[in-house]
Amino acid sequence: MADNTATPSWGAKKILKGKTVIVTGCSSGIGLETAGLIKKLGGYVVGVDVNKTTDHVDELYIADLSDEDTIDALIHALPSGIDGIANIAGLPPTAPAELVLKVNLVGLKYFTVGMLDKLNDGASIVNLASLAGFGWSQSVDQIKAAEYLTFDEVAEFVERHGVGNEGGRSYFFSKEALVVWTMQNRWTWRDRGIRMNTVSPGPVDTPILKDFLETLGERAEEDMRVMDRPGAPADVAPVVAFLLSDMTHWIRGTNIPVDGGMSSHILCEMHGL
Repeated sequence: MADNTATPSWGAKKILKGKTVIVTGCSSGIGLETAGLIKKLGGYVVGVDVNKTTDHVDELYIADLSDEDTIDALIHALPSGIDGIANIAGLPPTAPAELVLKVNLVGLKYFTVGMLDKLNDGASIVNLASLAGFGWSQSVDQIKAAEYLTFDEVAEFVERHGVGNEGGRSYFFSKEALVVWTMQNRWTWRDRGIRMNTVSPGPVDTPILKDFLETLGERAEEDMRVMDRPGAPADVAPVVAFLLSDMTHWIRGTNIPVDGGMSSHILCEMHGL
């Protein structure tokens, strides 16, 4: 089979020249690849991660995005004049359900809203969702219940709404709610020209791919048989970079699948096409 994962020669196309972008989860996987691409495209990378890294970052802030006090300290420490946020940090479905919701949803929202005063007008926020969020329309009641969820309420929410680890439900719900939150806030900061969108990768060959395969079992095996190959971080990072660029000011509240056609496959199956 031909290798279709080659990264385009982006180096000469400085579409992020002069832009300062925060990348959470910058030490591995899609976050690492995105940070590297932003640098190639002329951007200045402010990395945020729980792990220390020196790759592709101009500044690094170590932070646990599951902890409210730590996020408050991070927001205080980060510089102003930010042109973009790539919210890529996340936990896999094998992590405890409470932590998954805190990092993937509650912490992400809390951090993003807390950074608004430090964003430049015209800034772009890109949230990394997932193909796992595809079924959000079947979870509207749960998503509404989580709209104002705080860190202290996560444990009770998991118990009351059955959003535990079984079948990766905590992860799926976190991505469903993230897609919806992004859509809901498509115009929230329009007076400042700040836009927000999501990117939803399918199965991507990163250090946490094995966690998904372990959690989903036969379901994941079936998905992999349909696809030609798992994705690579280099398949996803250019879409994040595109949304961070000045070419996308009129894209708001949109979820872009980067999944090798898997979401289209699911839609065709659903509608008998």
